[in-house]
Amino acid sequence: MIMTRMGFILGALLLAAQLPAAEVPRPKPLKEPPDDSAIRQAIQRGVDFMVARQNKDGSWGSPRNTKGLNIYAPTSESHRAFRLAVTALTVSALIEAGGKNPKTQAALARGEAYLLKHLPTLRRATADAIYNVWAHCYGIQALVRMRARLPKKRAVIDAALRSQYDKLTRYASIDGGWGYYDFRAGTKQPASSSISFVNATALLAFHEAREAGVPPPERLALRALAALKRQRLPDGSYLYGEYLKWRPRSGINRPGGSLGRSQACNLALRLWGDKVITDQVMIDWLDRLFARNEWLGMGRKRPVPHESWFAVAGYFYYYGHFYAAFCIEQLPPKERQRLRGHLAHTMLPLQERDGSWWDFPFYDYHQQYGTAMAVMTLHRCRPETEERR
Repeated sequence: MIMTRMGFILGALLLAAQLPAAEVPRPKPLKEPPDDSAIRQAIQRGVDFMVARQNKDGSWGSPRNTKGLNIYAPTSESHRAFRLAVTALTVSALIEAGGKNPKTQAALARGEAYLLKHLPTLRRATADAIYNVWAHCYGIQALVRMRARLPKKRAVIDAALRSQYDKLTRYASIDGGWGYYDFRAGTKQPASSSISFVNATALLAFHEAREAGVPPPERLALRALAALKRQRLPDGSYLYGEYLKWRPRSGINRPGGSLGRSQACNLALRLWGDKVITDQVMIDWLDRLFARNEWLGMGRKRPVPHESWFAVAGYFYYYGHFYAAFCIEQLPPKERQRLRGHLAHTMLPLQERDGSWWDFPFYDYHQQYGTAMAVMTLHRCRPETEERR
């Protein structure tokens, strides 16, 4: 039985080696990339939206605006996790692109105070719902930006950063990395499947913190890195989660299904030293993102997760483009200019009349996280941003 299975696997690998590599789709050249003034105006409208939608306590988002099919969210701690993750993203966006307007700065200060007060006390909602991992990841990124902005508060911010490392250590999967559900055992240390894009999100936050001088626990990062590497497929796609390793050719794991997460995963591997992720690998996947953008676009605003082609969920849209912007920063100047034009060209027409962006109806969190991600994405499309780096 074992020999038969091994023979089948070896035969499949030999066959794959003989097949020609699939041609990477390339986007058509833009006749006229968006100019900086259009990008700047869109960012300002997004900032104005975020400031206007802040809660009285300094946070963003709420459990309101339910629909017929809501994301599973047991206990109030689920919504604390959602609210803290969204608040962290919004704080990061306002630090990066909010400007010096006194009203914006006041909103930012309230958001920073909310994070410092509530992030250290966040925990998982139930044995099976571990949404808090998202808040810890995006909380780290916000705290890193706060650390640069508020040098007099560095001791407090560093303590908050280490508290997030502690939480991510507690809630790491036995497989390494993180999942946001544990439907296996509900144990103290989660038995959750390691999820590729959660691992990437955490590793990118860890990299920023390490660069800022507050490195994460090495073992925690290396186990997540190993889990992410295991989920990379030969064609450069990534498994949605390790639980799908025996179904690598199901739609969600193919290039069209991986389109929203390959950018984050590629970037995480590259920044943590994986030489497989060359400039050309990143260029190929960015070109694929823009040439085949509608595979993500067809899922945008659909109310049911994973109901679109290749099992794409709406909430991957701005996530995928957000990390695409970070990927572009790693490339040579000629490629950066070209790809930023495609990125801005994709994002600008999707801004809503009220200044927001959103991709998935999610209680009252979707406009806030979508706008924060879109603002930071467009911020990286501006020539002025690159000059300051």
